[in-house]
Amino acid sequence: MTPTEGYAEVLGFDLYFKQFGEPEKGEILCLHGGPGATHDYLLSMADLAEHGYRVTFYDQLGCGRSQVPKDLSLFIPERYVEEVDAFRRKMKLGRPHVIGSSWGGMLAIAYALKYQRNMSTMTTVGGLHSVPLTVREMQRMKRALPKDVQATMEKYESEGDYENPEYLKAVMVFYNKHLCRLDPWPPELTYALEHISKPVYGTMNGPNEFTIIGNTRYWDVTDSLDRIHVPTLVLGGRYDEVSPKVAREIHERIKGSELTIFPNSSHLPFWEERERFMKRVLKFLGKHGS
Repeated sequence: MTPTEGYAEVLGFDLYFKQFGEPEKGEILCLHGGPGATHDYLLSMADLAEHGYRVTFYDQLGCGRSQVPKDLSLFIPERYVEEVDAFRRKMKLGRPHVIGSSWGGMLAIAYALKYQRNMSTMTTVGGLHSVPLTVREMQRMKRALPKDVQATMEKYESEGDYENPEYLKAVMVFYNKHLCRLDPWPPELTYALEHISKPVYGTMNGPNEFTIIGNTRYWDVTDSLDRIHVPTLVLGGRYDEVSPKVAREIHERIKGSELTIFPNSSHLPFWEERERFMKRVLKFLGKHGS
């Protein structure tokens, strides 16, 4: 399927987008993770376009092919929420089905808390509502790694040497277990990680997935989740770096939401169990037509 691609001016900056399919059954808007990754690792979700949906991807401000501002103060969750809504309006998406992965799932939740009237449904994939809880669970997973890997991590973390080749090698042990369990990784994932925006990732997250010391470190909307009434599907993987405990808590607090944990997946079930993932999402979307 040949995509349409281009740039849209949103809140004063040019954002790159890519669209697949026609909106016979509705619009799907995909929010990538990171923060600071690119949309490319989500591209398996273009499969949904074969079932009557137009699927729209875009690179968030400062990411991928989109414009990179010099002002780091723009890289905050609140502005990205406004960006989602401005992009939705600019692209004339109406009330889309919003699918967010990882930080994109956190962004979808933040968006729903302000703009749920502008959504048909919300799907989070390895999404999170509480960074402190997510970090505690990631630290638990780190403690289950081989002792030599833990020792290497501790050595270089204590020195603040997050770019040391030995440290990065140890980090990959965690990633291969809890980020993506496929071997080899999909090239779209490799591309997204190789092109991660250090200004965005460093400002909002930190040096890696489990060392969150950026401006999102205290973000927690646990007590607000019961305000979300849009139909919600919560997805995750059994080995997910954003622990199933996080997914279950989102599910328990959003009334009427649905939950599926993919047994052979970590953070990217849309690659790790691609066919099963698409069927699950399509079943959910089919119940909540635009």
